[in-house]
Amino acid sequence: MTRAVLLTLTVALASCAPADAKPVAFDAGRETCAFCRMTGSNGRAAAQLVTPGEEPLFFDDIGCLRDHLAKTSAAGGAVAFVTDYTTRAWVRADAAVFVLQPSIDTPMGSHVIAFASGSARDASADARGSRALTAAEILGRTK
Repeated sequence: MTRAVLLTLTVALASCAPADAKPVAFDAGRETCAFCRMTGSNGRAAAQLVTPGEEPLFFDDIGCLRDHLAKTSAAGGAVAFVTDYTTRAWVRADAAVFVLQPSIDTPMGSHVIAFASGSARDASADARGSRALTAAEILGRTK
């Protein structure tokens, strides 16, 4: 192989690295959950799994993402994203702050919500009295 071909392949592979993964916009009210097949979520507890070269998988409830990852190994390079409960902005799941809040109704009843940071969680009245969860409890081995 020539140097030019090797350089091109290296650049192409690097561009698909998990650090480059980006969440995809979706219509929470119409998108079907990849795990439970429910539609009509409000998007406050949504998640998605983005894998280079594949269509993203959407989940209406963070619990559905957790359950999907417990049953099915994610493809190499897959990155999970969750919505910040307050802002609905996408956050990398491996950097999110998760809580179990029984007083919060989520689409499939997991009661798991996420925040972009500890300070965002602390600022949310809805998170008061919740139990902290680790990203590993949600993601297992997958990032």
